This record gives sequence, structure tokens and C-alpha cells, in this order.
Amino acid sequence: MSEPTPPLHGAAGSPEIEIAGAWTLNALPLLQAAVDAMEWPSAPVIRLQGQRLSDLDTAGAWLIDRLIRGIEERGRRVEFDAFRPEHARLLEIVRAHRALLAPVPPPVASPRPSALEAIGRRVWAWRGQTTDILAFIGEASTVLARSLARPARIRWRAVLHNLQTAGFNALAITGLLSFLMGVVIAYQGASQLRRYGANIFVADLVGLSMLRELAPLLTAVIVAGRSGSAYAAQIGTMKVTEEIDALRTIGVSPMELLVLPKLIALAIALPLLTVYADALGVLGGMVLAKASLGVGFAAFLDRLRNALTVGSYVIGVGKAPVFAEIIAVIGCFQGFQATGGADSVGRQTTVSVVQSIFLVIVADALFSVLFNLLGI
Repeated sequence: MSEPTPPLHGAAGSPEIEIAGAWTLNALPLLQAAVDAMEWPSAPVIRLQGQRLSDLDTAGAWLIDRLIRGIEERGRRVEFDAFRPEHARLLEIVRAHRALLAPVPPPVASPRPSALEAIGRRVWAWRGQTTDILAFIGEASTVLARSLARPARIRWRAVLHNLQTAGFNALAITGLLSFLMGVVIAYQGASQLRRYGANIFVADLVGLSMLRELAPLLTAVIVAGRSGSAYAAQIGTMKVTEEIDALRTIGVSPMELLVLPKLIALAIALPLLTVYADALGVLGGMVLAKASLGVGFAAFLDRLRNALTVGSYVIGVGKAPVFAEIIAVIGCFQGFQATGGADSVGRQTTVSVVQSIFLVIVADALFSVLFNLLGI
């Protein structure tokens, strides 16, 4: 009984190597062992004979191609002879896709940025966002000026709806917190004023602190948490569900439909809420002064009228429109920045609240510096 023909064999010293048998996936271990054990001739050109190759699949063609690459890496050239057309075609396909069959190198881990580089990247990102915010403010201002020139373009129904949600619906929480803030200020001042018999000056303390500083700032913080976040969530949801794109497609400006009514409504609502917070804050101080210091309501109001000036009251109320526009612009802008899905909407809503409160406090500090320089 004759021995089976080996898959690779050639005459000693001959540059011809014969490929025989079935080069398929089932025989791959045997074929790999034959390739590893083969002693290749030292001729510059090696001819592969394929007339006795019975079967060939992709795995076998890949192994032959690997064999050819090994020969070529030794500086020799390979020629094919007597291969069937279908076998030759399969080898050409495998060789053409050699790059796809090569192992993918492991990804190179990028070096961790240094602290200075991280700061630079963060500053550059803030610069880009600042530029975007300024562009958004410019676009909103243009739409506002165009709409004020033609009031018929303003969607008054949307303005009234936002006035209700941002103003009327916030009366309860704003009034309660302002009342409690007046109580706290009067209580903290009472322990000190009682020592010097200056109980009546609690009216000065409560009146000036509430009307000039705390009432507009506290109201703006409440509105930023309620309305600013609602603006970002509403516009962000419309952005990720492609409703904004649909509005632009049908020729409706998102700035006129979504942003402008919020700007107008909040510019009206926040000053009114500030006046309401002034009254409730003073009322809280009056109640505490009556209970702890024995200062009656009439005496409190009489001293309050002497302590306050119209300028102090106007300064507090005059800050409110600026705070309102900051909250509305930041809330709407962050809503337009939402991309992807619901997680982005939540993230931009959080950012809108944080940025609104931060910028409101910065604006209040700038007002204080300016009024101090002007001697107001």
C-alpha cells in the first residue's frame, strides 16, 4: 500500500515545490505542520506546482498566501504553475485582501494629559462656549428688535403662558422663602440690637438688605431653578426629538416661537416677583420684630419710611430685568446645546441652572461695585 502524497514536497536541490491534496480547513493542522517542516530550496526563484491540488478553500488559500509571504521575506520570488483557474482565482482574492486578514495591532493608549494641558483644554472649551453664547445673544437681540418694530409678529399667547408659569406659579415659593428670609435677618439682628437698646433699627436692617440685595437675588435664584431649568429641558427635548429641525423646515423660526416669548415674559415676571418678595420679606421682619423686640407694626413702618429712599428701592427692582434676561438666555441656549438623547437633556438642564445662578451672582457683584463707585 503506497503512502499518501505529502501536501508539500519537492526534489532535492530543485526549485520546484509541489502542492498536493486537499488544502481545506479540516486539514489545517496537518498542513501547518507540513509548512513548518518544509526545507526550502536556496534558489532565487521558487516555482509552486498546483496540478495535484485537489481541493482549496479560503483557509487553505490563506495558508498558501502565508507561505508565499514567508518566501518573499527571505528575498526570493515565487511563481505559480499548473494551478486550476478556480484555485488561482481564490489565491488572487486572498492576496488582494491580505491587509484585511492581517492582525490588528493593539490600540496605543494616549498619554494622560498634564495638569497644564488639562487646564488649557478646559479654557479653550470655555472660550468656544463663550463665543457661542455671544452669538446666541446677538441673534436673540436681533429677533427681539425686529419683533418690537412689528409687534404683530410676537406670539402673545405664548408670552402669557410663560408669564403664568414663570411668574404666577412662582408666587407661593417666592413669598414663603422671602418671608422666612426676613424672619432670619430680623432674628440675627435682634440679638445684637437688643444689647444697645437699638431695637427700632431692625427696620433699617431688614428693609435695606431685603429691598436692595436679598429680594432680587433670592427671587432670581428661585426662578433660575424653576424656569431656567424648564426652558432648557423643553428646548432640549425638542432638539433631540428633531422638532426644532421640523420647525425650521416649515419656515417657523425657533427663536421667535420658543426664545422670544420666554425673554419677554421673564423680563416682566421677575421685577413683579421682586416687588412681591420685598413686601413678604419686610412682613417677615415686622413679625419677628413684634415678637422678639416689641417693635410694633406702625413703628416699624414709620422707621422703614425714614430709612429707605426711592433710589434703594429702584436699585433692587432695576436689577431684576437684567437677572431675568441672564436666566432666559442661558436656559434657552443650553437647551439648544442638547444632542443625542435624554441624558444630554438632563446634563444641559443641570448646566443651565448652575450657569444661571453663577452669572446672576456675578452680575449682582458687578452692580455692587458699580453703585459703590457711583456713590449710590
